[in-house]
Amino acid sequence: MTTKSLFQPRFRALRALAFGLSIGFAAPVFADNLPDIQRLIRQGQHAQALEKVDQYLSSRPKDAQGRFLKGLILTEMNRPADAIGVFTKLSEDYPELPEPYNNLAVLYAQQKQYDKARTALEMAIRTHPSYAIAYENLGDVYAKLASQAYDKALQLDGANATTQNKLALIRDLISTSGKGNVRPPAPVPSPAPVAAAIAPQPKPAAPAPTATVVATTPAASSPAPVASEPRPAPAQPAPVQDSARDDVAKAIAAWARAWSRKDMKGYFAAYTSDFTSGKGGRKAWEAERQQRIGDRPGSISVTYDEPRITIDGDRATARFRQHYKAPGLNSSSNKTLVFVRTGGKWLIKEENAR
Repeated sequence: MTTKSLFQPRFRALRALAFGLSIGFAAPVFADNLPDIQRLIRQGQHAQALEKVDQYLSSRPKDAQGRFLKGLILTEMNRPADAIGVFTKLSEDYPELPEPYNNLAVLYAQQKQYDKARTALEMAIRTHPSYAIAYENLGDVYAKLASQAYDKALQLDGANATTQNKLALIRDLISTSGKGNVRPPAPVPSPAPVAAAIAPQPKPAAPAPTATVVATTPAASSPAPVASEPRPAPAQPAPVQDSARDDVAKAIAAWARAWSRKDMKGYFAAYTSDFTSGKGGRKAWEAERQQRIGDRPGSISVTYDEPRITIDGDRATARFRQHYKAPGLNSSSNKTLVFVRTGGKWLIKEENAR
């Protein structure tokens, strides 16, 4: 089996991820086993690869990298139901990883379950707002849904020339998309053995299609050539706006991942040093959050809808719908985070929920 056929998804308009989770260096077993499994996949020896990955997972059943590889093997063995089961459970255990959602979408699309594919891709984007592959795949899913709708319209009104033209355009778009091999995504840090969640390495930023950025700069007093009245400074260039917006989006994603993983060091680092949230001082606030997050039994999942981000110099405001899940609690709320740029980083200065 060639490398090309390994990376080429069966539904050619969607891009699957082959090795989205990198092999780490925490223990010799990672270096000894996972590359062998990958080699067997590339050679088309899927039965042997499945046997080896099952052996690997028997002693570390929570390992995300091994489970991800098992999902790929089952996909290559044309066992989509089993692969969907693996990727679904992986997304439940590691909700901060976008790759399992993306591969679920590819499998659903192969079965023409485009609504499920759309939902999976929206989850991938929610966990990683700058995930370019998921946006591309989502566009292709929308194209397939549009094709189905136009087909239905023509069944009801076959003489509608406008609908015929639209359907032809959509089919031409679908037939020319998804060509070429699928590149493996950038490596991500390896987890500690067995239980630690894996956070994806930041991927190249891609502007989110629905976020709105408004940038303003303070007026700068400078004399005109003749008149002595001050004139406004020129507007901030668009690339600067986009860069600031992307940096804030990354800061939100890192904050949500740290919260979901109960990484209290990373969570506290997302806030300014004087942040208190009205809890009677930074230490009192940290103690309260440690109790509610770090010491809380069970897993936590924090996801959010696409944020609306506005930039005003070194200050940014992000508004979004937040979704929180924990044992015995499932809630959604409107969240507003106010960031300030400090030392080249965007840190949370204010936080409000309703």
